Amino acid sequence: MQIYKVGGAVRDRLLGRAVSDIDWLVVGATVEQMQAKGFRPVGADFPVFLHPRTGEEYALARTERKSGRGYGGFTFHASPDVTLEQDLIRRDLTINAMAEDEHGQLYDPYQGKADLESRILRHVSPAFAEDPLRVLRVARFAARYAPLGFHVADDTLALMRQISESGELQALTAERSWKEIERALLESEPQVFFEVLERCGALHELMPELEHSLESLATLQQAAQQQQPLAVRWACLLRELEPAAIKALNQRFKAPRECQELAVLVGEFAEKADSALSLTPVELLEMLQKFDVYRRPQRFEDFIAACEAAALGHGQPGYPQAEYLRGASAAARNVDVQPLVRAGLTGQALGEALKGERLSALKAYRIG
Repeated sequence: MQIYKVGGAVRDRLLGRAVSDIDWLVVGATVEQMQAKGFRPVGADFPVFLHPRTGEEYALARTERKSGRGYGGFTFHASPDVTLEQDLIRRDLTINAMAEDEHGQLYDPYQGKADLESRILRHVSPAFAEDPLRVLRVARFAARYAPLGFHVADDTLALMRQISESGELQALTAERSWKEIERALLESEPQVFFEVLERCGALHELMPELEHSLESLATLQQAAQQQQPLAVRWACLLRELEPAAIKALNQRFKAPRECQELAVLVGEFAEKADSALSLTPVELLEMLQKFDVYRRPQRFEDFIAACEAAALGHGQPGYPQAEYLRGASAAARNVDVQPLVRAGLTGQALGEALKGERLSALKAYRIG
């Protein structure tokens, strides 16, 4: 039995990046041997075990064979006679197909270290084209390592284009696709993910709505530079789309509710935010009511962040509307309801009176 560190832990150590998760590979062992050593099986599709003390995952070396459509259409074979090289060749990129033994000895049968040094994302073998999920994974790695100067190899991009044209991308589940999209959005250069998808034809297959709205990538890039959260980045990406297109993308990938809501609101109110300085108090109040700033002030703050990112991403020197809208929100939220309650108002009468007080507050704010 031989145990190796594999994949991302080896890659990131060689890049000088922090290593968070470690994938362990076991060569030359059986399920029974692993269990005899106290490892607990957890893998449903192939043998994966939890270490009895650390809880880390250890997988038996395996080979795979395409047996169906989509990223899940594979039959796996794990046995003691599967070699390290056979296991590594089934991986996506050469930079992810390296291993280290317990002494730190590097095993690199597919020249992953050379591709790291050359800043190239290259597939390991032609079997790459059998898994449509790898199109999204490679695009995500391109976004992650763009600050280091990485690019996708031409022959790998050609295989990604082949997958896109095959229709296999349609076999991906919404949940699996969103997981890759979410991780890509949270990278420091998320726009690269969508640029790579566009270059290989995958954007047309997965997100045709975005094909003619790539100017939103500058907004997304700005949001990333400001380290905005996921919902803001998703809303920035969809900002230029029509409401029906925003709804379609939200539903197609089953985006989290927070992301869906903010994207819809940004699509509906972004233009009003851009003209905030000329809005009447009534228009301001209608916008604040729509966002429910009294119970969900952070959502309005996220909306402002998305609008500001769009302005800055398209070359505007600043966005004074941001502070103006924050002030308007504060003015409306600071209206005290208690005097109205003490005056005996209830129900609809209380609601109308409170609305009137908030409108007065916004009039005073606008004049001030």
